[in-house]
Amino acid sequence: MSPMSDQEQRMRRRLEAFARLSTIMDELREQCPWDRKQTFESLRSLTIEETYELADAILSGDRQALKEEIGDLTMHMLFYARIAEEEGAFDIADALQAVCDKLVKRHPHIYGDAEVNDEADVKKNWEQLKLAEGKKSVLSGVPRSLPALVKAWRLQEKTAQVGFEWEQVEDVWKKVEEELGELREAVQAGQDKARIEEELGDVFFALVNYARFLGIDPETALEKVNRKFKERFEYIERHAPRPLADMSLEEMDALWNEAKKG
Repeated sequence: MSPMSDQEQRMRRRLEAFARLSTIMDELREQCPWDRKQTFESLRSLTIEETYELADAILSGDRQALKEEIGDLTMHMLFYARIAEEEGAFDIADALQAVCDKLVKRHPHIYGDAEVNDEADVKKNWEQLKLAEGKKSVLSGVPRSLPALVKAWRLQEKTAQVGFEWEQVEDVWKKVEEELGELREAVQAGQDKARIEEELGDVFFALVNYARFLGIDPETALEKVNRKFKERFEYIERHAPRPLADMSLEEMDALWNEAKKG
């Protein structure tokens, strides 16, 4: 018997690990009181939490944490599939075969005779294939519960695939300036809160679009600023000579500038 190639060895490791996790999931569902009690609905919030933990691991650059969170989310997917199997709806094999079929169908430049020139062509083909499959709108695949910044990005990205898009980044910035002007006018005119909220939303939406043209993920950019702000404010707390409530803004600002230098 000829020795296994590196690719065959990698595949065996993957299959063995997946089979082990699947077996453990079956055993937990059958024997553990907590696992037996879980439902789709009870797991939902836990899955959302795990997803955010994965996002944190990505931003931190901690590969050990990333490995752990990937494992946790994979376990959740097996958990959902096991519950569905108990209901007679589908099992994990059905789910995996379905996504395999979808990936093959939506990559005709790999598994068919279609030709693409770049990433933009791939995205455009993807959206066109989804519509051909019966999707009523190019926006139908955007989840309602997505965080607002992410949702704005996805809405703009999807409509751009059918040509609803600015041509130049300068035009996008002009739109940002226009929306900022309308917000300032609404505030200065003493408009009601609902109108100001709408204008502020328009500013955010335009800024997300500008970020997209720059190739910057606005959710990631804002989260990095959040973390930077947190680190600098905690520096102020650690180095404050007395309670912050007893300090002046100028004193706290001096510590803030020290944190920036650090």
